[in-house]
Formats: sequence, structure tokens, C-alpha cells
Amino acid sequence: MSRREARESAFAFLYQLDFRKEPISEQKELYLEHHPLEEGDLAYFNEITDGVSSQKDALDEEYAKYLKDWKLSRLPKVDVVLLRIAVYEMLHVEDIPVSVSINEAVVLAKRYGSEESKSYINAVLGKVGSNVNK
Repeated sequence: MSRREARESAFAFLYQLDFRKEPISEQKELYLEHHPLEEGDLAYFNEITDGVSSQKDALDEEYAKYLKDWKLSRLPKVDVVLLRIAVYEMLHVEDIPVSVSINEAVVLAKRYGSEESKSYINAVLGKVGSNVNK
């Protein structure tokens, strides 16, 4: 499996968190039981899922200031999760260039988001990325 696939698994897991009531540890155990990851991918999956779930308010604040004519509360859940993952990577994962985080979010937005998602995700993350010092 690649980092891209681990990121996509992290996206799927983080997306489902809003819809289930079980504690995150139980949800993660169940998710990984049905979607096993290789050791290196599991470490990245855990880094992203733990980091995003524990810092989601700060991540939302970081990209929300660049939402033009959109309110955070009106964004589709898919897009919110993609933005959180990309911003987390930009701010906290040293070995991933900002451009890669943006590109990966756009790829996932094309697959899972609405027709408009890829464009504004790219624009918002471009603005976030221009202010990140890596």
C-alpha cells in the first residue's frame, strides 16, 4: 500500500467518525479489522487520524479564514475532512511538501466530493500553503 492509500483510508475513517457513537478507539479497531493496513501505512494512518481528530478545531480555524463566500457550517462533510487532513499535513508532517498535500486533497475531492469541491479546495489550500513555513 502507498501513502496515498493510507491517506484515503484515514479520510474514510475520519469521515465516518461524525456518524457513529462508539468511542474513537473502538471505531478505529473495527475499521482496521475490515481495512487492514501494512505496518508503515498503519503508522501514517494513526498519525493522521489521531492528529486530525485531536486538532480539528484548530485546523478548521486555519483554513476557514480563506473560505470565500462560504461558511464552515455549510461545507460538505467530505470537503471538511479533506481540508483538515491537508492542513494537518502542511502544518505537522515535515516530510510531505505542501504541494503534495494540496494535490492529494484535490485527487480525493475529485473522487469523493462535489463538482465544485476540487476547485475551491485547491484555492483554499493554496492560500493556506502560501502561509506555511516548512
